[in-house]
Amino acid sequence: MDQPHLVYIALGSNKGDRLKHLQDAIDLIFKTIGKINIIARVYNTPALGFETGSATEDFLNTCVFVETQFSAEQVMRKLLAIETRLGRTRHSGAGYESRTIDLDVIFYDDEIITSELITVPHPQMHNRKFVLQPLNDIASKVVHPKFEKSVVELLEGCEDDSNIEAMNIWLKNPMKNYCFGNYNYIAIEGNIGAGKTSLAHQISNEFNAKLILERFADNPFLPKFYEEPQRYAFTLEMSFLADRYQQISDDLSQLDLFKDFMVSDYDIYKSLIFSKITLPEDEFRLYRKLFYLMYKDITKPDLYVYLYQNTERLQANIKKRGRDYEQNIENSYLEKINAGYLEFLKNQTEFNVKIIDISDRDFVENRQDYLWVLGEICR
Repeated sequence: MDQPHLVYIALGSNKGDRLKHLQDAIDLIFKTIGKINIIARVYNTPALGFETGSATEDFLNTCVFVETQFSAEQVMRKLLAIETRLGRTRHSGAGYESRTIDLDVIFYDDEIITSELITVPHPQMHNRKFVLQPLNDIASKVVHPKFEKSVVELLEGCEDDSNIEAMNIWLKNPMKNYCFGNYNYIAIEGNIGAGKTSLAHQISNEFNAKLILERFADNPFLPKFYEEPQRYAFTLEMSFLADRYQQISDDLSQLDLFKDFMVSDYDIYKSLIFSKITLPEDEFRLYRKLFYLMYKDITKPDLYVYLYQNTERLQANIKKRGRDYEQNIENSYLEKINAGYLEFLKNQTEFNVKIIDISDRDFVENRQDYLWVLGEICR
């Protein structure tokens, strides 16, 4: 996956249930834009720029740090849509108006962007203490790419003398709604082209997990097997058996103190599933005996997620990723693999298993589908 863009967004509300509007906006930013890394404290600030004598409530203001795959203009469009959804109506007349929610992009990576829709860094941020104070909580060392000063330096030099009051309230990060803190080791499984590696990457990135990926692409027997399956089946399966044993032993024994859990894009039992399909009965019995001798002491996943996709979607995904040696895989082979997994999982008593049908979902391109998959995992 592409490296995410780092975005700082300012939020403000001075109309209605201000705290609820801030929380609703944060929830929608997570749902439509990306991972929320940090939320600043909430500050009560006076309403600046309004006509003298106009009755206005103070603002509640905060900032969030977000990682996203969207462009700056896409982010701005999504923020405007969130404002509309939360009841803000923009008017073209002069002067400031009370608003249920106000959302602004302050920084987008270290880029300087000027367009009809968005200007970043925000052109007034250095003059606004109600932006700089919460931003300083989460990004004090971030440097303004135009002024070449850090946020804390901008705050110290800001001439805005407004009274900014830190509130003893905290907004909730919607990331905490998911179950991943309950597990030490999660295995994502599925057929060829099901998307297990993509999902493992996404979960690892968003939930601070150690990522364990199967190193199948380096197996020299795999292209040969697709060309001559009967000749190379046993050699391929034995090489996978040895490789997976070595890798999973190494990865599970190396703890990472800076990660919260482990997520892998395969489970060791896939060796039994594939070998039962590819090997003659006598070779499979020998293979199975060797498998249990090698794997009897290997750590089992706390959660086993199986991504089911129908054969048509699998073939489309295989074509899309373009590995030459996979392009002639027959439908019948994919169907046997799906049947083998489902038979294995139906009789499995050792694992906490979640089977998720993603045939009508695209969790790589569509964030709503991705969040739906997370919800199914944690349901």
